[in-house]
Amino acid sequence: MTIRKALKKDVPFIVEMIADDELGRLRENYKDPLPKEYYNAFENIAADSNEELMVMENDKGKIIATLQLSFIRYLTYQGGIRAQIEAVRIHNEHRGKGLGKIFFEWAINRAKIRGAHVVQLTTDKKRPKALRFYEKLGFKASHEGMKLHLS
Repeated sequence: MTIRKALKKDVPFIVEMIADDELGRLRENYKDPLPKEYYNAFENIAADSNEELMVMENDKGKIIATLQLSFIRYLTYQGGIRAQIEAVRIHNEHRGKGLGKIFFEWAINRAKIRGAHVVQLTTDKKRPKALRFYEKLGFKASHEGMKLHLS
Protein backbone atom coordinates (compact mmCIF):
# COMPACT_ATOMS: atom_id res chain seq x y z
CA MET A 1 0.00 0.00 0.00
CA THR A 2 1.12 3.53 -0.78
CA ILE A 3 -0.30 6.69 0.79
CA ARG A 4 0.35 9.88 -1.17
CA LYS A 5 -1.05 13.32 -1.91
CA ALA A 6 -3.76 13.27 -4.54
CA LEU A 7 -3.03 14.47 -8.05
CA LYS A 8 -5.42 16.16 -10.45
CA LYS A 9 -5.76 12.91 -12.42
CA ASP A 10 -7.04 11.22 -9.24
CA VAL A 11 -10.06 13.51 -8.84
CA PRO A 12 -12.55 11.31 -10.78
CA PHE A 13 -11.62 8.24 -8.69
CA ILE A 14 -11.93 10.23 -5.46
CA VAL A 15 -15.34 11.66 -6.39
CA GLU A 16 -16.53 8.22 -7.47
CA MET A 17 -15.72 6.85 -3.98
CA ILE A 18 -17.30 9.85 -2.24
CA ALA A 19 -20.49 9.38 -4.27
CA ASP A 20 -20.65 5.63 -3.65
CA ASP A 21 -22.94 5.47 -0.63
CA GLU A 22 -26.50 6.42 0.24
CA LEU A 23 -25.57 9.91 1.47
CA GLY A 24 -22.94 10.65 -1.17
CA ARG A 25 -25.34 9.82 -3.99
CA LEU A 26 -27.67 12.55 -2.72
CA ARG A 27 -25.10 15.35 -2.73
CA GLU A 28 -22.47 14.51 -5.34
CA ASN A 29 -22.61 14.82 -9.12
CA TYR A 30 -20.39 11.98 -10.28
CA LYS A 31 -20.49 11.63 -14.07
CA ASP A 32 -18.19 11.55 -17.06
CA PRO A 33 -16.92 14.12 -17.71
CA LEU A 34 -16.66 15.23 -14.13
CA PRO A 35 -18.04 18.74 -13.50
CA LYS A 36 -15.35 21.43 -13.39
CA GLU A 37 -16.33 22.40 -9.81
CA TYR A 38 -14.52 19.31 -8.54
CA TYR A 39 -11.32 20.28 -10.36
CA ASN A 40 -11.61 23.87 -9.12
CA ALA A 41 -11.96 22.59 -5.56
CA PHE A 42 -8.96 20.30 -6.06
CA GLU A 43 -6.81 23.22 -7.26
CA ASN A 44 -7.74 25.25 -4.17
CA ILE A 45 -7.04 22.33 -1.84
CA ALA A 46 -3.71 21.57 -3.53
CA ALA A 47 -2.62 25.22 -3.24
CA ASP A 48 -3.35 25.40 0.50
CA SER A 49 -0.47 24.23 2.72
CA ASN A 50 -2.97 23.46 5.51
CA GLU A 51 -4.90 20.97 3.37
CA GLU A 52 -3.79 17.47 2.44
CA LEU A 53 -6.04 15.46 0.15
CA MET A 54 -4.65 11.96 0.36
CA VAL A 55 -5.15 8.69 -1.48
CA MET A 56 -4.14 5.13 -0.74
CA GLU A 57 -3.10 2.95 -3.66
CA ASN A 58 -2.86 -0.82 -3.77
CA ASP A 59 0.21 -2.62 -5.11
CA LYS A 60 -1.13 -2.27 -8.67
CA GLY A 61 -1.42 1.53 -8.39
CA LYS A 62 -5.23 1.55 -8.11
CA ILE A 63 -6.72 4.12 -5.74
CA ILE A 64 -8.59 2.28 -3.02
CA ALA A 65 -9.10 4.95 -0.34
CA THR A 66 -9.13 8.69 0.25
CA LEU A 67 -9.33 11.22 3.05
CA GLN A 68 -8.75 14.92 3.51
CA LEU A 69 -6.67 16.18 6.40
CA SER A 70 -7.01 19.87 7.33
CA PHE A 71 -4.81 21.72 9.80
CA ILE A 72 -6.60 24.52 11.62
CA ARG A 73 -4.62 27.04 13.68
CA TYR A 74 -6.58 28.90 16.34
CA LEU A 75 -5.99 31.03 19.42
CA THR A 76 -7.22 28.61 22.08
CA TYR A 77 -4.86 25.97 23.41
CA GLN A 78 -2.17 28.64 23.25
CA GLY A 79 -2.28 28.95 19.49
CA GLY A 80 -2.81 25.24 18.95
CA ILE A 81 -3.39 23.27 15.77
CA ARG A 82 -6.37 21.02 15.23
CA ALA A 83 -6.26 18.30 12.59
CA GLN A 84 -9.63 17.68 10.98
CA ILE A 85 -10.24 14.45 9.05
CA GLU A 86 -12.96 14.60 6.40
CA ALA A 87 -14.28 12.75 3.36
CA VAL A 88 -12.98 9.34 4.39
CA ARG A 89 -13.80 6.62 1.90
CA ILE A 90 -12.57 3.11 1.32
CA HIS A 91 -13.48 1.66 -2.08
CA ASN A 92 -16.40 -0.73 -1.60
CA GLU A 93 -14.37 -3.71 -2.87
CA HIS A 94 -11.74 -3.13 -0.16
CA ARG A 95 -13.82 -2.48 2.96
CA GLY A 96 -13.44 -4.70 6.01
CA LYS A 97 -9.76 -5.48 5.30
CA GLY A 98 -8.17 -3.16 7.86
CA LEU A 99 -7.26 -0.43 5.37
CA GLY A 100 -9.25 2.22 7.23
CA LYS A 101 -7.27 1.55 10.38
CA ILE A 102 -3.98 1.80 8.48
CA PHE A 103 -5.09 5.06 6.84
CA PHE A 104 -6.19 6.56 10.16
CA GLU A 105 -2.96 5.56 11.87
CA TRP A 106 -1.13 7.34 9.07
CA ALA A 107 -3.34 10.45 9.43
CA ILE A 108 -2.92 10.57 13.22
CA ASN A 109 0.85 10.27 12.86
CA ARG A 110 0.82 13.00 10.21
CA ALA A 111 -1.13 15.24 12.58
CA LYS A 112 1.51 14.67 15.27
CA ILE A 113 4.28 15.54 12.80
CA ARG A 114 2.48 18.79 11.91
CA GLY A 115 2.23 19.69 15.61
CA ALA A 116 -1.51 19.16 16.10
CA HIS A 117 -2.67 18.61 19.68
CA VAL A 118 -6.00 17.02 18.70
CA VAL A 119 -7.46 15.10 15.78
CA GLN A 120 -11.16 15.57 15.21
CA LEU A 121 -13.78 14.39 12.76
CA THR A 122 -17.47 14.41 12.23
CA THR A 123 -19.62 11.56 11.04
CA ASP A 124 -23.23 11.54 10.02
CA LYS A 125 -25.52 9.90 12.56
CA LYS A 126 -26.89 7.88 9.65
CA ARG A 127 -23.55 6.01 9.53
CA PRO A 128 -23.52 3.89 12.71
CA LYS A 129 -20.82 1.55 11.36
CA ALA A 130 -18.50 4.52 10.83
CA LEU A 131 -19.21 5.73 14.36
CA ARG A 132 -18.28 2.33 15.84
CA PHE A 133 -15.13 2.24 13.70
CA TYR A 134 -14.00 5.65 14.97
CA GLU A 135 -14.73 4.67 18.57
CA LYS A 136 -12.56 1.54 18.16
CA LEU A 137 -9.74 3.84 17.05
CA GLY A 138 -10.07 5.80 20.31
CA PHE A 139 -12.18 8.75 19.17
CA LYS A 140 -14.65 9.96 21.79
CA ALA A 141 -17.96 11.73 21.26
CA SER A 142 -16.85 14.52 23.59
CA HIS A 143 -18.73 17.41 21.98
CA GLU A 144 -22.11 17.96 20.42
CA GLY A 145 -21.65 18.99 16.79
CA MET A 146 -24.06 21.20 14.90
CA LYS A 147 -24.35 22.34 11.29
CA LEU A 148 -26.26 25.02 9.47
CA HIS A 149 -26.58 24.21 5.76
CA LEU A 150 -26.60 27.42 3.74
CA SER A 151 -28.00 26.12 0.47
